Amino acid sequence: MINVGMKAPNFTLLDQNNKKVSLSDFLGKKVVVYFYPKDHTPGCTTQACAFRDAYDGFKEKDIVVIGISKDSVDSHQKFIEDYNLPFMLLSDPELEAIQAYDVWKEKNMYGKITMGVARSTYIIDEEGNIAKIFLRANPDTNAKEILDFLG
Repeated sequence: MINVGMKAPNFTLLDQNNKKVSLSDFLGKKVVVYFYPKDHTPGCTTQACAFRDAYDGFKEKDIVVIGISKDSVDSHQKFIEDYNLPFMLLSDPELEAIQAYDVWKEKNMYGKITMGVARSTYIIDEEGNIAKIFLRANPDTNAKEILDFLG
């Protein structure tokens, strides 16, 4: 279980350009890591576009925004192109970060139990510690809630 104040689990995943990115690359900066179920689905598109629309606010505060799902690098590249997303998306098909952040959960879809990514967002401070956790993040309001929290 991950709690506020804990050291954020490090990860190294491929971004949409097939380049390795580690959380530790961003020590000294605040980082928003949001986990989402799947590219090009309604809720995930809403959330990504909300981050896109609020991105200037993150940039002004020098905050790094990273989206993570188990989708492929190619899927992420298309998602970014289709919606003009200005931040990186990391591919986690092996569930390395997804499991480290405890967001791989049982889901009930129309009475059918499946495993999937629970939409969750973590704010990581400049020292690499968890500063805030948004479980069951609302795709419509998550980006604004984070900016409000960070003042």
